[in-house]
Amino acid sequence: MGKQILIIDGQGGMLGKQLVEAVRRKVPEAEITAIGTNSIATSNMLKAGAQQGATGENAVLVAVRHADIIAGPVGMVIADSLLGEITPVMAEAIGRSDALKLLLPVNRCNNVVVGAGGHTTSELIGEAVERIQEYCG
Repeated sequence: MGKQILIIDGQGGMLGKQLVEAVRRKVPEAEITAIGTNSIATSNMLKAGAQQGATGENAVLVAVRHADIIAGPVGMVIADSLLGEITPVMAEAIGRSDALKLLLPVNRCNNVVVGAGGHTTSELIGEAVERIQEYCG
């Protein structure tokens, strides 16, 4: 059985969709769970190849307990980010998880990661997938 990878995204789930597709290609043995902050995000990540998915706060609280790796936008660990879709409880649960956290520095919603540079989404996803591959051995 491969590593348990949890991908969290919100709004339209496009970052999560691209991340699921890339992980599926490069780490085919990975077990990918997609958690969307809304049903559109979840649906897009499931269409991209996640084995299972769920939506909302309680889904995050349950899924972080079983994940080896959690990946998504940096806003997933900041309460009220993603236009309010990340609740304080969600951000805390993700932050407290023992899983390796890969935070993609998407500079939106007044959350700017200084020093992250102006990388494209494709470049960020490429680096995240490299880290996942390294972690999975």
